[in-house]
Amino acid sequence: MATFETTTGRNIGEGVRRFFHPVGHFLFHPAPFGGYRIMTHDPVLLGETLEIMRPRPGGRYLDATFGGGGHARALLESESGVIVHALDRDPAARSRAQGMREFFGSRFSFHAGNFDELDELLPPGRYDGILFDLGVSSFQLDDAGRGFSFRHGGPLDMRMNPEEGPSAAEWLRTATREQLVEAVRDFGEEREWRRVVEAILRARQSKPLESTEDLVRVVESAKVRPPRKRAPAIHPATLTFQGIRIALNDELEGIRRALPAAFERLEPGGVLVVISFHSLEDRLVKRFFRRLCGEPEHAGDPVPRQLKSRRAEPITRRPIVPSGHEIARNPRSRSSKLRAIRKLSVHDEEY
Repeated sequence: MATFETTTGRNIGEGVRRFFHPVGHFLFHPAPFGGYRIMTHDPVLLGETLEIMRPRPGGRYLDATFGGGGHARALLESESGVIVHALDRDPAARSRAQGMREFFGSRFSFHAGNFDELDELLPPGRYDGILFDLGVSSFQLDDAGRGFSFRHGGPLDMRMNPEEGPSAAEWLRTATREQLVEAVRDFGEEREWRRVVEAILRARQSKPLESTEDLVRVVESAKVRPPRKRAPAIHPATLTFQGIRIALNDELEGIRRALPAAFERLEPGGVLVVISFHSLEDRLVKRFFRRLCGEPEHAGDPVPRQLKSRRAEPITRRPIVPSGHEIARNPRSRSSKLRAIRKLSVHDEEY
């Protein structure tokens, strides 16, 4: 059953209305000329995440990718006394977290930084459940000034934390051919990577690529579609943008560092849930989970099963994907995959 309430300004803003609905949280902000404008955040695979994590009263949970705060809020509202710690390296997430802090008090705490630094950022202690929702948030995609989306004109930035490191425009100015190949071919999994890389190298000789439109034009020029060929299922620049973003933010290495640290922070019986949106992310998660469960990591794994240790048990044998209803409601969820494991107690571990 949906509920509707007006806030007093104590939690998310003066005159803001919040509409709770089973499919998401809707914020009604006062519009300049009367009425309200709607801002939505629809967490991906929310029901499935809660069903797997099964929050308990007084339980302690970590949302390692706070983003819009939808998963964190759902955990806090699921049972009485639930405590949630949240991480995010995006400075824009801090203001969203502040509203939740004011509403939930000491039950919620936000720590600014990337999840691969969780041991340094978080207070001591273990968690009953930890969640990673990888990739770019809807807030980042919809903000033209962040440069993540080829659908919006804006500066070519793409940094998860725009206060650190070079922007995508700066990176493209100096990236070597090998770095571009890694980004476009390996991280973007772009089939026409040779054409795209050569087009970028040629274009930057005459004019720096400063905006999202600049990069889109270069990629589109490299991927000219024959007149009779049907339109592609995705935008021609999708995979190139994705690969450059992954390279710029060191996303895959961050995941490799974060997952073992997160597992060590789990209580025995605690659950680790990861939602990924990209095949490379999912492959990392799948292999890490199989290793912890004492299973072959891949078809060519040379280590005999009897020599593997078993520290976890799988909750999902196959990844959980969004329903058709969720995809229709939130098309960005279509490529998401959820995997989860449960940490064994010490006496249940096998070596």
